[in-house]
Amino acid sequence: MGRPKAKPVGKTTKTRPRKSATRPAGDECVIPGPVPAEALGRLKVRPDPEHEARSVLEYMAGQARDETVVHLEKVATERVFGQKHDVWDVHTDVGRWWVITAPTNLYSQAHFPSLDYVLSFHVGLMARVAARDHKKSDAASAERERLLTPWRRWEQAAEVLDVAEEAEDFQAVGMRCRECLIELAQGAADVTMLAPGEEAPKRADFVHWSEIIARTVASGASAEEIRGHLRVTAKATWQLTNWLTHAKNATRSDAQIALGATANTLSIFGERLIRHEQGAPDRCPGCSSYQVALDFRPDLDADSPYVSLCAKCGWTSAPERQSSAP
Repeated sequence: MGRPKAKPVGKTTKTRPRKSATRPAGDECVIPGPVPAEALGRLKVRPDPEHEARSVLEYMAGQARDETVVHLEKVATERVFGQKHDVWDVHTDVGRWWVITAPTNLYSQAHFPSLDYVLSFHVGLMARVAARDHKKSDAASAERERLLTPWRRWEQAAEVLDVAEEAEDFQAVGMRCRECLIELAQGAADVTMLAPGEEAPKRADFVHWSEIIARTVASGASAEEIRGHLRVTAKATWQLTNWLTHAKNATRSDAQIALGATANTLSIFGERLIRHEQGAPDRCPGCSSYQVALDFRPDLDADSPYVSLCAKCGWTSAPERQSSAP
C-alpha cells in the first residue's frame, strides 16, 4: 500500500457554495400570520355553550372593567374531588386571561403561561379560601337567593360554632339551626300547597310544613323516592337540632354534624323548590338530554329571571321576543 499523500501546506480546501435560502417567487411556502382574536370564534368547530360563555363575559365585565373581551373559548374541563372546573382562554383588547370556574377566578396569562399549572394553583387557592371561610354556605346562587333568610340564619349558626368552646355554646348552634329550619318552612311554604280542607300547621311546626312542601315540589309517582327522602331528611334534621339544643354534654362534633345536616336540608329543598317554581323539566323536550340547567337572565321581562336551558342542544324555556318591526 502506498502512503497517503500529504496535503500541501497553506492550501485551503474548496467548499461548495451554499444554496440560496430564497426560492423563486412562484415556489415560496408562505406561513400565514396569527388569526385576529376577533375572528377566532367564527372558526371554532364546536361553539361554547351560550349560557356558560355569557356567564364568563359577565364575570369579566365586573373584574376587568377597563378591558373589552374580543374572544373567549373553553379549553379544558377537569374534575377534582368531584368538583367540576372549566378553564376559559379569554382574549381582551389589553391582554389574555385564564378564567377558571367553581368558584370563578381569573389569572393573567403573562404570569401563568401554563394551563396545567394555573389549574393546580386555582384548586389549591380555592381549597384554602374554603377552609378559611367554611362558615359561609356553598349553596348555588339561585338556591341561596330563593332562600336568603334561612341561609343567613345558617351562617349565623356557623359563626357561633367558630367561637364555641363550651357545651352551652354548642347548644346555641342547635338553637340557631332550629331557627334556620323554621325560616326554611316559612320561606318555601305557601297556602296554595295545602290540600282542599287541609288546615295550615303552626308556624313552628317544621316537620308538617316540610311534608307539605315535599309533597308539592316532588309530586307524582316518579318522584316518590325523592319525596320520601325530603320528608325523612327534614324530620331527622329537626330531631337532631332539637336534641342538640338541650344536650348538656354537647360537643363540637355534635354541633358540626347538626350544622352540616341543616345545610344539606336547605340545599335539597332549595333545589327542588326552584325546579318546581320554574317548571324545569328533568329531561330536555327537544333532545331528551338530562343536561337541563337553570340560566340566569336578568334582562327578561318576567316574574323570575331564571329559565330552563339544555346545555346539549340549546333548547330554552325563555319566551321568544316579539319583534318590534312593523
